[in-house]
Amino acid sequence: MPLLPLLLLTVLPLAGCAVGTPDAPQTVRQALFGLGERAAQRVAEAPPLPRPSSDEVLLLAAPEVDDALGVGENRLLESLTRSLLGLGQGPQVLDWQPALASGAAANQWRLDSRLVSAGPRLALSDRTLLPYRLELTLRRPGDATPLWQTRLDGALDATAL
Repeated sequence: MPLLPLLLLTVLPLAGCAVGTPDAPQTVRQALFGLGERAAQRVAEAPPLPRPSSDEVLLLAAPEVDDALGVGENRLLESLTRSLLGLGQGPQVLDWQPALASGAAANQWRLDSRLVSAGPRLALSDRTLLPYRLELTLRRPGDATPLWQTRLDGALDATAL
């Protein structure tokens, strides 16, 4: 009989875990994770960057973000930074500062990003998607001429934002 209370104390918490509520919507960090990963991979494959790019320095400018998407500049910058830092044999990553424009070393590259709405909201039965276009531009610090550009199209889950 003394084992019954001990057994109940052990089994009841486990039963509560099995009948829990469904997962809450993804956080903004999770929603932007895939976008950051795709962007980092594209940058890593950019022809101007030497291979391996571990000796290179990417200077990330503050991104331009369309307010209609509900994603803050800092959140997109965090996602890009984390993804670029997570690349194996990837470049060093620093925040762009205007003072870095003069006297830039040959191994420094400025990465500009622009996230814009690419269409109306798409209402599905269980969520709303926000189409986007992410434009990435690689250039030398202090030089307005792009050396490489690409764009990524996709959609963010509005419930995660």
